[in-house]
Amino acid sequence: MSGQHLEKDLDNTNCSRGLWLVKIPKYMKDKWAECPGDVGRLRIHKIPGKLPTVTFSSSEHILKDSTVPREHKFILHSVKEMTLGVFSCTVPSTSDSVVPEQEKLYMEGQVIQKFECQPVVDTNYLNQKRAAVMKAGQPARKAEFIDRPFQVYKPITNHKHNIEQEERKKAEGKKARDDKDKVMEMLYAAFEKHQYYNIKDLQKITRQPITYLKEILKEMCDYNVKNPHKNMWELKPEFRHYKTDEPAASTAADDSGDD
Repeated sequence: MSGQHLEKDLDNTNCSRGLWLVKIPKYMKDKWAECPGDVGRLRIHKIPGKLPTVTFSSSEHILKDSTVPREHKFILHSVKEMTLGVFSCTVPSTSDSVVPEQEKLYMEGQVIQKFECQPVVDTNYLNQKRAAVMKAGQPARKAEFIDRPFQVYKPITNHKHNIEQEERKKAEGKKARDDKDKVMEMLYAAFEKHQYYNIKDLQKITRQPITYLKEILKEMCDYNVKNPHKNMWELKPEFRHYKTDEPAASTAADDSGDD
């Protein structure tokens, strides 16, 4: 904004008026925003030859159900070598981010005193602050002594795969021991197809309890503990009936003839 533009649009009618600049605590600002109207009384005690003493007392409706202290004192700060002014403007309801030409600017006055508002420490205020500090210091979780055993409840919701597994077990029924000769026949038939099996595959084939199946396997099979067929079962030599190719008969051609 150019100097000519500022001089034209700035209203300097109240430029010689003296104003106080007061810094107030955040809790006072928040409380004043909740309770519009009369917020308190300002008292100025003038003492000849000394700086005036300024105090502020909050209104009763401000103090109701609130931790705001009743009394505050103003601490004076020097404004020497400082030029402070207060300005205001009227913003039309249809204004946008660009300042319109018809908008009017005002200078409300110059800052002659700068204060900081601080609470007067009394018993009531100390109790309120102590309660606020204690409340803020309480942990979100704390240990609690119980005089009886804590009962653990099982979750009601069951997973889908658990339900499917239970239904499959019910449909298959409990595995019962078949006749030993029948189990051995199933094992012989399996070993005719493959020479080596692990215990899980044999259990699926015979559908027998694993303890009972191992008893039979120990009688008719050997358990490999070395590679390349480690942890696998194979028939003992006396039970094997694998087909072996007969060695081809070699014949010697007799090329001798009768003379």
